Amino acid sequence: MSGDESYELLGFDHVLLPVGDLDEAVGFYGRAGFPVGFRLDEAGIVQLKVGGETPGVVLRLEEGLGCRPPVWPSVRVWLEVPDARVAAEALSGAGIGLLDGPFSGATGWTVEFADPWGNVVGLTDYTKRPQLGRRP
Repeated sequence: MSGDESYELLGFDHVLLPVGDLDEAVGFYGRAGFPVGFRLDEAGIVQLKVGGETPGVVLRLEEGLGCRPPVWPSVRVWLEVPDARVAAEALSGAGIGLLDGPFSGATGWTVEFADPWGNVVGLTDYTKRPQLGRRP
């Protein structure tokens, strides 16, 4: 791209997470509170809804990907929730182990968990700076 060409980033389309088994992944993320938006087994993908937005988290089947602990440091996907401490309790109640948190940050609280394939998801809130969140 030359110096006079540019483009505009409009927002997220989807975040793709590799998984080794779609049924297991749908069950895991369902326990974590993620509803299925659509599922295309022939393409090896499942889209999970995130709020009322069209973009979501896409689980993509990667043949031969076994279960593994998260790679450290690994890419993290953080999603906004109204209260991360409530989310932490719900995750624990669903049998999902927490990697970290809830811990306090500049904008509020965050909790992280990993799926069986090592993808790390964070749930974060804006309780300390609500004017920056989706629900001020």
